[in-house]
Amino acid sequence: MNNDILNYLASSADNNFFLLAGPCVIEGEEMALDIAEKVLKITSDLNIPYVFKGSYRKANRSRIDSFTGIGDEKALRILRKVSETFGIPVVTDIHSAEEAAMAAEYVDILQIPAFLCRQTDLLVAAARTGKMVNIKKGQFLAPESMAFACEKVRESGNDRVAVTDRGTFFGYGDLIVDMRGIPVMKKACNCPVILDITHSLQQPNSASGVTGGKPELISTIARAGIAAGADGIFMETHQNPKEAKSDGANMLPLSEVATILHNLTLLRQAVNAMK
Repeated sequence: MNNDILNYLASSADNNFFLLAGPCVIEGEEMALDIAEKVLKITSDLNIPYVFKGSYRKANRSRIDSFTGIGDEKALRILRKVSETFGIPVVTDIHSAEEAAMAAEYVDILQIPAFLCRQTDLLVAAARTGKMVNIKKGQFLAPESMAFACEKVRESGNDRVAVTDRGTFFGYGDLIVDMRGIPVMKKACNCPVILDITHSLQQPNSASGVTGGKPELISTIARAGIAAGADGIFMETHQNPKEAKSDGANMLPLSEVATILHNLTLLRQAVNAMK
């Protein structure tokens, strides 16, 4: 799958957007397989190329007692099982240069967290695995600045790169999404641009140490992103977000995925007709 990953993401005959979706963190095999199976059924019906996402470990948590994972190797094996069971690519985050080669043994796309998007050694290590690299835009960066992160990957011998917008800091405890950033990054980075429609609605740095969110606006952000020309959509979903071990406050319930993807597909068709 890795050699053809960019072709796969652009494989929709209807020129549809592609989707990266799954739980924030791998909590167990049963939940991961269930989410993958249900989302794949929806995306197959709508002709949306689908990548399953799941963090094998959460390194960026507000509190020391926050859930971080079930164990690296165990979670990575589950990601591989999802890929082999359903024949779809999988993506996961890495947090240090040393993790790149390890994670690359199990997944098709390595994702660079937003806070780490300027870390040269991390970008170079990810690039050198030969896997596709998805770089999340730092909440503190202008969209055009992401060109330099992409350049680090390409100059390390890897042309398989994408960037993902997940909002920009607005004061201390909120994020905004500047839709101008989508066309700006498409031009500056010359690669697929993805909009993260769930993390963009986080309300970080709360007094309790637990990140909040506004999931009722997920559909609004998603529609705006498709209208602005996003190539892909990234979202986190869970069978029961209230019971999720990470980021439950801004996740989309699994039961609502079909409706939002159907509506976004209709909107994408309208956008394509206006080109």
